[in-house]
Amino acid sequence: MTGNLYVIVAPSGAGKTSLVDALLKEERGMRLSVSYTTRAPREGEVAGRNYHFVSRGEFESMLARAEFLEHAEVYGNLYGTSKRWIGEVRATGADVLLEIDWQGAAQVRKLFPDMIAIFILPPSVDTLQQRLTARGKDSPEVIARRVAGAREEMRHVDAADFIIINDDFATALGDLRAVVRATRLARAMQMARHAALISKVV
Repeated sequence: MTGNLYVIVAPSGAGKTSLVDALLKEERGMRLSVSYTTRAPREGEVAGRNYHFVSRGEFESMLARAEFLEHAEVYGNLYGTSKRWIGEVRATGADVLLEIDWQGAAQVRKLFPDMIAIFILPPSVDTLQQRLTARGKDSPEVIARRVAGAREEMRHVDAADFIIINDDFATALGDLRAVVRATRLARAMQMARHAALISKVV
């Protein structure tokens, strides 16, 4: 049985990382794909857990060897997802979760049309800007650029299979878990998972 592939897309400030962290603590059988990036680590980030931090030269060499399932350039930095790792983990029956942007999601969809795309939205652009400002990490100019990028990202929400509004964190997390549980109960998944049982009762 092949595990599900969940792709979560959200603009910066929508709360994607916090939701994913909470989901992974509660749901067994799910592995988070750790992306490769050329950007420098932020305070508190750990190599191998948050990202695989590599030089631009290393990234481009991996790209030339076709090692990425998808890749994109965001704010001048390169990001990519390991193609081999995802295939190996899904083959064990475990679910894989990706946190990528809409461009990456579109690339993944071409190779894995069975992927489950989940888009997380903020309740409003004003709320998004307030959240980015409250972080206290970026200048007003950077925040303005991120908000503009978020508007562009959110224009692609219609490509998602599921849409979650992160107004209240607990509600959004419940919605995210509901999507995971429902897709795990889909006919194809259950027929494969419980083939022996089903063959006896039908």
